[in-house]
Amino acid sequence: MGAPSSLATLLLAMLWAQDVSCSVGAVPAAPVLHLWQPQAGAGRVKRAWVIPPISVSENHKRIPHLLVQIKSDKQQPGGVIYSIKGPGVDEEPWGVFSIDKLTGKVYLNTMLDREKNDHFRLKAFALDLGGVTLEDPTDLEIVVMDQNDNRPLFRQNVFSAHVVEGAVPGTFVMKAEATDADDPETDNAALRYSILEPAVNGVFEMDELSGEIRTAQVRLDREVVGVYNLTLQAADMSGEGLTTTASAVIHVDDINDNPPEFSAKEFLLEAPENKEGVVVGRLMVQDKDLPGSPNWLAKFTILEGDPEGAFAIQTDPHTNDGIVSLVKALDHERRDRFELLVSVQNQSPLELSAPKAARALATVRVRVLDANEAPFFRENPWRGRVDEGAPPGTEITVYRASDPDTHQAQELRYSQASNLDSWLQVDAESGLVRTRETVPPRATFPEGWYTTQILACDNGSPPLTATGTLSIEVVEVNDHAPLLLPGSGELCQQGGSLVLSATDQDLAPHAEPFRFRFGTSGTPLAHNWSLSHSNATHALLQPRGEVAEGLHILPVLVSDSGRPPREREQLLNVSVCACNEEGACQARAAAVVGTVAGLSFGALLVILSSAALLLVLVLLVAGLEHSRRRAFRKSLLGGSQDDFRDNVLNYDEQGGGEEDQDAYDINQLRNPDLLFSPPSPRIKPPLRKDHPYGYSLPQYPRRVPAGPSDIEDFINEGLEVADADPGVPPYDTALIYDYEGDSSAGGSLSSILSSLEDDDQDYDYLNEWGPRFRRLAELYGQ
Repeated sequence: MGAPSSLATLLLAMLWAQDVSCSVGAVPAAPVLHLWQPQAGAGRVKRAWVIPPISVSENHKRIPHLLVQIKSDKQQPGGVIYSIKGPGVDEEPWGVFSIDKLTGKVYLNTMLDREKNDHFRLKAFALDLGGVTLEDPTDLEIVVMDQNDNRPLFRQNVFSAHVVEGAVPGTFVMKAEATDADDPETDNAALRYSILEPAVNGVFEMDELSGEIRTAQVRLDREVVGVYNLTLQAADMSGEGLTTTASAVIHVDDINDNPPEFSAKEFLLEAPENKEGVVVGRLMVQDKDLPGSPNWLAKFTILEGDPEGAFAIQTDPHTNDGIVSLVKALDHERRDRFELLVSVQNQSPLELSAPKAARALATVRVRVLDANEAPFFRENPWRGRVDEGAPPGTEITVYRASDPDTHQAQELRYSQASNLDSWLQVDAESGLVRTRETVPPRATFPEGWYTTQILACDNGSPPLTATGTLSIEVVEVNDHAPLLLPGSGELCQQGGSLVLSATDQDLAPHAEPFRFRFGTSGTPLAHNWSLSHSNATHALLQPRGEVAEGLHILPVLVSDSGRPPREREQLLNVSVCACNEEGACQARAAAVVGTVAGLSFGALLVILSSAALLLVLVLLVAGLEHSRRRAFRKSLLGGSQDDFRDNVLNYDEQGGGEEDQDAYDINQLRNPDLLFSPPSPRIKPPLRKDHPYGYSLPQYPRRVPAGPSDIEDFINEGLEVADADPGVPPYDTALIYDYEGDSSAGGSLSSILSSLEDDDQDYDYLNEWGPRFRRLAELYGQ
C-alpha cells in the first residue's frame, strides 16, 4: 500500500448481519476493527485491509440493509470517494449491492436466494477527489446464510416396481429418493422417509434414511391382491420440517401355484363325416393364475381313444378352452363313435408348493354323423381310343363311378361337363361313351389326344357330383393317297434330270417313305425313262437314252407306307428341250405347251381370259395417252378454230387459283401493242436454276408481232430458241403456258427461269406491277 511513511492507516468498521433477524427494529452498533499493528521491536511491515466474510440471511425483508462501512484514514473526511465492483453490482445479478461513495457504507438492495447465489465476492476501491487511488483494491466477500425455504422433492411422482408373490420378508422392492435444495450442511436438508398409506397393512416397510422399500411379511398372494398402491412421504429438518409425497405402485408377479382343472368330468361332442380341419367342440378349464401368462395357459393331451390321430386339441389364448378339431376325415361307415381320455396342465411347470388338481382328467365322447358322400371315379383319368373318321355310334369306352354310401342304394347319372363336344355323347345311365358324329382327323387334335370331363351325380340329399377326366386317343388312319409334286417340268435333252417329290395329308406311319413307279398305262413310254429314289419323299426322273424334243406325258404311281398302303396315279408333263452351255432351254415353247397341256380346261380358260383383259387395258391406256398428246399439239399449233388465248390459265398468280381468272387482262394477248414498255435495264434476265455454269444466257424473245395471226410463228420461233439453248436441259420439256406480252414490267416469276437465290435479287420493281403485287413488294423489297 505504498511506503511506510506515506501510507495512511485504514479504519474498517464491520456490521454483522447475523443478529438482525432476532433484533427487528434495533440498529446494532457497528464494531470498529483496527488494522493489525506490528509488535515492539519488529520491523515495519506492509499494511493491508483485513476484512472477514460478511454473513447475511437469505430472504431478508428489511431493504435496504446496511452490511458494512469502509473508511480510509489517509485523507481527511470528505476527501475520499468509495466504490465497489463485481457480481451483484456491475455484473449479473445487477443492483444487489450499492455503496455510499462518501461514507463508504455498503447496502443490500434486494432479497437474496441462497439456492441461486450462496456468496458474492466484490472489489472495494478508495480514491481521492482527483481520481487517484489511495489504497489498493481489496476483496469483500458476502456469504448468504441458508433458511429452510425449500420443500424436499421426490425424483419421480410415481414409482413402479415388481415383486413375486410369496417373496420372503426383507426382499428388496425399490428405492424412492428425494432431494432438497437447501444447504446440505444444515438440518434444512436432512430428510426422513416413511409410508403413509396403508399404514396398517404391514406388508411393506421403508427405511427412513435411505428410502428403500422391502417386504415385511409372507402375505403376498397375487390371487388375493395383485397391485399395491402406496403413498410415500419425505420430510426435512430430520422429519420435523417441510414435507412432500409421492406414489408407489408395486405389482405382484404371478407364479404357477394354481393347477388348471376341467369344468366337467365328461364332454359330449359330434363330428361330421368326410371333413377335416373343422372344429368339433370345446373343453372348458379353470385356472386362478394370471390370464394370458404361461402359468395360466393350458396344454391338452389325448391319452387314449385316438390311435390313428384323427383329433387334435388346441388352446384358445383368450379363453384358455381346449378346441377339439379333426385332423383326418372320419368315415361313418367304418366307425361311428370315439371315446377320448384327455389331460390338462399348464405350459410352465407347476410350483412344488402348489396343491394337486382335483379334475386334471376328462372323458370326451364323440359321435360321428352320417353324411352323403360324393361318388368318385376309381381310375382318373381314364383313357380310350378311336380311329379318325369313325362313323357315328362307334363305342369308345364305358366310364363308370363308384358311390361310397353302401348303406343306402343310390343311383348315378352321367353327363358331359361341356356341351361343346358335339361329336361325343355319354349314356346317362350306363356311362357308355360313343361317337355322335364322324370323328374328326387326328391332325385337328393337339398331339392326337382329346380330353373331356365326365360328371357322375348321385341322388342324395344334397346331391353330390364327381368329375372324371376322359382322355381319348384319336388313332391315325391311312385315308389319303400321296400327291405328286410338281405336276410338270422341263429337262435338257442331253443328260438332264427332274427331281420329283410327294406329300401326304396323313401322319406317320401312314405317310413317307413314298414309293415312285410308272403306271401300267404308260408302259411303252416308261422304257425310255427311269425313276430312282433320292430319299423318303423325293425321286429322280432321268431319260434312259436320247429322247425326242417336245412334250412327254408320263403316268407316275406314288404310294405311301400305310397298312394297307394307298397310291395315286398322276400324269407328269415333261418338256424336253435343247439346252445351251449353261444348261438352260433355248426354246421355251415346248415347256409352255407342256404346262398348258397338263392344266384343266377351266384353268386354261381363266388364264386366257386374264391375258385378254390385260391386253385390252394396255391398249385402252395407250389410246388415251395418244389422244391427249394429239389434242395438246393441236391446240398449241392453232389447229382449233377458237382463239387459244381465251383459254389461258394463270398458274403463277396469288389470287383465287383456277377459279380466279382476273389476275391479268386477257386483252393484252389479243392486243400486243397495248403492253408495257420494255423492261428496265436493272432487271436481270431470267435464267433457270439448273442452268449449267459456263453456258451463255438465252436470247431474249423478239418483239411480239402486231397481228394475232403471227403468234403461231412467234411460238414456233420460241420453241426453236429453247431447243437450241444448251443451258436448258432437258430440251424437249420446255412448255410455254402463257405469254405476258412485250414491254412487260417484270420477267417471269417461274422458279424454272430463276438464276439467283431470293437474297440475291432486287424486288423493288414489284411496286411497279400494280396493287396486286404490293404485298410481295412489302415482304421482299428493301
